[in-house]
Amino acid sequence: MTVALSREHGCVPNPDGSCSICADEAFPGLVLSVDPTDNTAQVQLPAEVATVALDLIEVPYPGDSVMVHMGFAISRIDSGDNAIR
Repeated sequence: MTVALSREHGCVPNPDGSCSICADEAFPGLVLSVDPTDNTAQVQLPAEVATVALDLIEVPYPGDSVMVHMGFAISRIDSGDNAIR
């Protein structure tokens, strides 16, 4: 489920995880695997495993936590304090 948005979309999450640009909700997810050839990751979200585009963040590692909005990883989550990096 990768949504085709331009790299200029640039969602910036608010502290509550919502998108500061469009106010839509972002969801935390656990990176299960990374495909560097497609610049995507398989991410365990609350309700499903989804293919997520990594165009907006540095490539994460399996085990990292990320915030996902509209099929894009928009930030990493510091698992120690659940703050968005």
